Amino acid sequence: MASANVHTFTDANFDAEVLNSQVPVLVDFWAEWCMPCKLLAPAIDAVADQFAGKIKVGKVDTDSNRAISVKFGITAIPTVFLFKGGQVAKKFVGLTKKDDLAAAITEVSAR
Repeated sequence: MASANVHTFTDANFDAEVLNSQVPVLVDFWAEWCMPCKLLAPAIDAVADQFAGKIKVGKVDTDSNRAISVKFGITAIPTVFLFKGGQVAKKFVGLTKKDDLAAAITEVSAR
């Protein structure tokens, strides 16, 4: 079960929820059939809980939201972007450790 702190981002709400956010946003591009995506999910949930109230964390299902996936050039999943001020501040492709995500969030939030 996903953390209550993990939002669902879609083609329809991406600009409002991510690009126009006043706080940094971690976005996990994933798909239901992707086993590495499922393995990454606990790390996404953990950072969502750890940084609750400081950043926004959410997921984009690449199968259901092709427009935003194409816009950001998603060619492999999982791909995780960390946005700040509507711009990509960090990008991770493939399985990423929770500690690496947390370190990137701390670094970007301090800027």
